[in-house]
Amino acid sequence: MSEHHTPEFEFIALVALISALVAMSIDTMLPAVGIMAHELGAAHENDRQLIVLGFFTGIMLGTPVFGPLSDSIGRKLSIYGGIAVYCVGALICLFAPGFTALIVGRVIQGFGAGAARIVTLAMVRDGFKGPAMARIMSFVMSVFMLVPIFAPSIGQLVLYVASWRVLFAGFIVAALVMATWLALRQEETLAPRNRLPFQLGKLWASAREVLSHPVALGYTLASGFVFGVFTAWLGTCQQIFAEQYKQGDKFALWFGALATTLAIAMLLNGRLVMRLGMRKLSRRAMLGYMAIWLVILLMCLASAGNPPLWLLAPFLALWFFSAGFTFGNFNAMSMEPMGHIAGMAAAVSGTISQAMGIVLGGFAGRFYDGTITPMAWFFVAFAVAAFLVTEWAERHRKPARG
Repeated sequence: MSEHHTPEFEFIALVALISALVAMSIDTMLPAVGIMAHELGAAHENDRQLIVLGFFTGIMLGTPVFGPLSDSIGRKLSIYGGIAVYCVGALICLFAPGFTALIVGRVIQGFGAGAARIVTLAMVRDGFKGPAMARIMSFVMSVFMLVPIFAPSIGQLVLYVASWRVLFAGFIVAALVMATWLALRQEETLAPRNRLPFQLGKLWASAREVLSHPVALGYTLASGFVFGVFTAWLGTCQQIFAEQYKQGDKFALWFGALATTLAIAMLLNGRLVMRLGMRKLSRRAMLGYMAIWLVILLMCLASAGNPPLWLLAPFLALWFFSAGFTFGNFNAMSMEPMGHIAGMAAAVSGTISQAMGIVLGGFAGRFYDGTITPMAWFFVAFAVAAFLVTEWAERHRKPARG
């Protein structure tokens, strides 16, 4: 049973909206990245990708700080601190005089958003266990998955009537509303008697254990390769749809449609994983993932990097669908051997996979040349690498399996 007195449906809504702050801060502004880069004097067309990568970098840096910090000072204070940092970053972006200031603001904003990402999960874990926790998280994810579907369209609607700077004002208002809701309606979920001192030494010990365990390391690396594909995609999708394929304002609709296939797959994963198991389901998904990008690559080579959108779109939808069976399963399998240090190991594994995704995705995105051929080459390579490290991890798994 939950120890807090907030009605369960309200707790779910609050946790879902706070955790959705991350997706909202990325997806809402995707239609505007080209305008922002142009107005603020970005040196290169592909520099717009840094608006997304900067935010991811901030999350990567903030997650391992706010996770252990919340174990020490409590969940609510940690979220308040994260939201304060997030708002400072958003203010810098709101009034940014140039492109460098904008990227600095995005990193700071992402650092604060790291609290929303990691501490809300801890709040659920404080109040619920076992099947009850799984049920709450499924409801939270259902709300969370709506954000990528609708957020780009909301951003596009704002651009019809106002400057892109209004988006950052909206982020600040949303964050303050969530903080107020948290303060007035939600009790602290971590009792003082259960708090732990903030010790970086424990984080380092957990990192060594994750890096020395083949299964934990293999699936952490696989998550990094898969995340690399998505960071590169998020950085370039506005260029691909709005400019390469001349879709303009329709970009938000394309993005939402693809996000819908991802959401459907994640919902199906929750049902199928109990029947087929995480390993079998994710392995089949990765085989499909590799095949899809290999076909897209062949299409690119046959069309000078510009396959017809009506032909490309179904394969992109299939890619998103297959990816929906990898994210959660890879994360869960990387944590399977780490139950005794689950919180710390999750922070370590998440930081490693995020760092890989940022570096690999940022590197791949820089090669975008107005065609998707370079991206297809990189995505095939990343998909093959993800598959190979999971196969390696399974060969080193101890025979005694649950």
